[in-house]
Parts: sequence; C-alpha cells; structure tokens
Amino acid sequence: MKPQDILSGKSSLWIFGYGSLVWKPDFKYKRSRVGYIQGYKRRFWHGDNFHRGNDELPGRVVTLIEDDDASTWGVAFEVSGAQAEESLKYLNVRETVCGGYLTKMVDFYPEGEESSAVPALVYIATSDNPLYLGPASAEEIGAQIAVCQGKSGHNLEYLLRLAEFMRESCPHVEDGHLFAIEAAALSVVALLLVAQ
Repeated sequence: MKPQDILSGKSSLWIFGYGSLVWKPDFKYKRSRVGYIQGYKRRFWHGDNFHRGNDELPGRVVTLIEDDDASTWGVAFEVSGAQAEESLKYLNVRETVCGGYLTKMVDFYPEGEESSAVPALVYIATSDNPLYLGPASAEEIGAQIAVCQGKSGHNLEYLLRLAEFMRESCPHVEDGHLFAIEAAALSVVALLLVAQ
C-alpha cells in the first residue's frame, strides 16, 4: 500500500501505534486517542538491527500476530493535510525501510467510544521478513532485550517505556506477554549489576 493510495480522497488519516509510537511518534498530528484494535496480539517476535540492535546483536521489538480472540491497546494519531503526507514519508523510513514493516488498514476503537470505530493505518512485520525472529520464551526474549542497543538507544528502554505506557494509560488491560518479558529483562539486568 503506497502513501498516495492511503490518502486518496481523504482529508485526514488515523495511524495506530502499539510499540515505540505510543511514546515517541516523532511526527506532527492533530490529536491522539488511546484505544485498541481487534484480531491481533502484540508480540516481541520481530528483530531490529537498526533502532534497538545491530547485525551482531539484533534487538527485539513488537509486531502484531493475527489472533481472532485478541485485542491490542495503543495510541492512534489523527493526521490531516500536509501532516498526513509528512508523517507517512517519515514512517515509511522509520517502519518500512529500517524496520521491515508492511502497512494495513484496521478498525481502531477509541477508549470510551467503542461504538464509533475509525479506520486506521497500522505497520505490521510478517514472518516472511528477514528480520523476523519468531516466538521464544519470556526469559530468552528478556535476556536478549537486556543486552541490545541500536541507533535509537537501548532495547531495554523500548521495553520499559512500552510497559510504562500500558500501566499508565491502560491500567485495566493485562498484557501477560509484555509484563513477563519486562520481569525477565529486569532480572537479567539485576544479575549483570551484581556481577560488576
């Protein structure tokens, strides 16, 4: 899906973030809303050799895995006019070129207004991507995240900021996968600090 196809005939566009976009969109937007999409679960199954890792030690970041019974909470940003074009150009580099993500349109349900879903653009990394790492235990993923670093910073920062967002903005949502990995990564960091 090309940016011009996404915008054709639309005055504004919603972009749904479920990873680093929830705390660091880095593009101008009209407004943002916390909410969720259905039919997907968030998983740390995607490798990152640029933002949060490198070729030798790829970090782990989230992608979405189709699951009819699941929902994923995050933030949707409404962009309009020139903002829409600029944000799509920026995200094309950040998510597609550097991250290996594809785009898809989904229904976004703003919290408190679930009856008025809006179409939103989302970036998803699929299993046929060369950076895709796939499933692993929370302990393995946590250990990998605890030691990786890329051009945007430590992989641990990515994990902790995402967990912080969920606790502060979606306290009623239990994200077992995210919180198990957070606990595992913090255990590894504690061991590394003791060993110094």
